[in-house]
Amino acid sequence: MPTAYRTTILLLAAAICCVVGCDNDPNIAYTTRDQYVQNVHTVYVPLWNRSKDVYRRELEFRISESVVKQIQMTRYRISDESRADTKLTGEVVHVAQEVMAFNPDTGNPLEMEITVIIAFEWIDLRSGKVLAQEDDLEVTATYIPDFGTDFHQGSQDLFDKAARRVVQRMEAEW
Repeated sequence: MPTAYRTTILLLAAAICCVVGCDNDPNIAYTTRDQYVQNVHTVYVPLWNRSKDVYRRELEFRISESVVKQIQMTRYRISDESRADTKLTGEVVHVAQEVMAFNPDTGNPLEMEITVIIAFEWIDLRSGKVLAQEDDLEVTATYIPDFGTDFHQGSQDLFDKAARRVVQRMEAEW
């Protein structure tokens, strides 16, 4: 057997041993264990709130819908409160919109930035234990109003991004 083949086979065998060996202790490197909390199967997501200082309409509906859609892409299932293992509540604490660049010819905005700060709490309804909590999760997204995009359309990316970040916080501890 040529030396190149032996070297390739030895490197492949070593790589397989490393990957298989990493399953036992996730503190060492990668793991193949499930990334979600093991004893949780269903989540109840009531309509999120918005702070009295937030004056944008329908934000609470849109963020709630984005969170539900993101949860549905995991192994968790959405359920009503009477049958759910856990409950995920949240609030839109602050929303800010800022012009990032102006068109020098017209003075109209070329690029807008939207920032949202949300607070959420994920509680196990069986034990009352808080599984995840964040009081000031800040998420930012940009949009270009020149292409006919308004705040409503431009902020959808922001809410989807925020929902992904919330669901990432729902992953099990390593």
